[in-house]
Amino acid sequence: MAEPKVKYDRQLRIWGEKGQAALEKASICLLNCGPTGSETLKNLVLGGVGSITIVDGSKVEVGDLGNNFMVDESSVGQSKAEWVCAFLQELNDAVKAKFIEEHPEELIETNPSFFSQFTLVIATQLVEDSMVKLDRICREANISLIFARSYGLMGLVRISVKEHTVIESKPDHFLDDLRLNDPWPELRRFAETVDLNTTDAVVHKHTPYIIILVKMAEEWANTHGGKLPSTREEKKQFKDLIKSKMITVDEENYKEAMEASFKVFSPQGISPNLQKIINDSCSEVDSNSSDFWVMVAALKEFIASEGGGETPLEGSIPDMTSSTELYVNLQKTYQAKAEVDFLVMEQRVKNLLKKINRDPASISQANIKSFCRNARKLAVCRYRLVEDEFNSPVQPELQKYLTDEDYGTAAGLYILLRAADRFAANYNKFPGQFDGEMDEDISRLKSTAVGLRNDLGCNGSAISEDLINEMCRYGASELHVVAAFVGGVASQEVIKLITRQFIPMSGTFIFNGIDHKSQLLLL
Repeated sequence: MAEPKVKYDRQLRIWGEKGQAALEKASICLLNCGPTGSETLKNLVLGGVGSITIVDGSKVEVGDLGNNFMVDESSVGQSKAEWVCAFLQELNDAVKAKFIEEHPEELIETNPSFFSQFTLVIATQLVEDSMVKLDRICREANISLIFARSYGLMGLVRISVKEHTVIESKPDHFLDDLRLNDPWPELRRFAETVDLNTTDAVVHKHTPYIIILVKMAEEWANTHGGKLPSTREEKKQFKDLIKSKMITVDEENYKEAMEASFKVFSPQGISPNLQKIINDSCSEVDSNSSDFWVMVAALKEFIASEGGGETPLEGSIPDMTSSTELYVNLQKTYQAKAEVDFLVMEQRVKNLLKKINRDPASISQANIKSFCRNARKLAVCRYRLVEDEFNSPVQPELQKYLTDEDYGTAAGLYILLRAADRFAANYNKFPGQFDGEMDEDISRLKSTAVGLRNDLGCNGSAISEDLINEMCRYGASELHVVAAFVGGVASQEVIKLITRQFIPMSGTFIFNGIDHKSQLLLL
């Protein structure tokens, strides 16, 4: 067997060894292994999850051969769960794979405690009634849940977790934590040792832009009553001031300083998002609080005291034009400040743990360090119960989506998928499922959708006839191409939840294969 580090080399670069370890510990349950379920699980098996359990009571039919690569002619008439399980096991022998030949709906009804053994449940192709019941079961047992559904050319993915906290949110673009708008004393002192007016051309063009900006900001503040540039005109003048210090036109470090000058004017203090997190009622900790909230409580104290309104310093600096000696010393200055901040945070965490009668060493140094490094990027995601969304979606939002040119189709598909479930509950079949009843099904689906829309308080917005016809044309079919896409989206969200890295999507994700659009409805 390939060495795990080599085997998973490419993904380790994305979520690291810590993320991979979390995946390898995870135990995942899949409900229904049609194409949507099989495609979702395939991605996770290849990624190296610890164990999978497939629950599906159906037998392989000839129709399954056209949309699921994980069954073949020889499997017709046999257990679908068993065949898909065997296929997935072949993809990665390090994953423990098992199957249960039972209909998920029956399991939800008769054995709700079954689900509490898993880290996460992926429920595919469930109708509304079963979704609501399973959601309640998983909420009570504190199990993460993801719904995924393919229906003709549309798809739906919805996460349901009471609360999901993220330390390593890894945003694509985030401002480096350089504190150029408020340098701490050691950084100022270090900048003072460098002379920008040196006549040595080599030294001049190898002074890192951080030092240039710290010194220029100080020079500006001294002539502007202690204030940094704030208006558009002042910011332009500040850039011109930097430019005026250049000796030759090819000084990259001064160009970098001009490009990064906005970092001097960036607002001090913490972001509104972080403010919201530290003001959250969960930051008042007790013995039941999670490690995340204990560290948030410590962060709140730090910002109010030692931090002087700021988070602990991250301690890393980007690449820049510089002499090696200056760069290394600058790096050391940042690292030293980050270490001081970390030690203060560590002590605060220990004190809080003592206060809530927990072992002061129960949160590791590595975790506190990671928290300090990512303090500006924390995220807290909370999801409504599916039942609450179904019974009382945020009415103004839904109304807005239905009438919006850009979101109208996604919202229409959302209503129609739910209407199709209502239709199935009333008529024991999905609209358009059987030949010869199309016209009748179209008018029945239309009146069901209108009824549902009125129940949700959105009677002012019509659903397009074309969409209603299209929904009936689908006849509840699962197309492989849509299932593969929906499975890709769902498995990506599973990985975010398990590794606790990146931010999982909020709201209900709708894939509209007619217009090739993916949209989130926040209901």
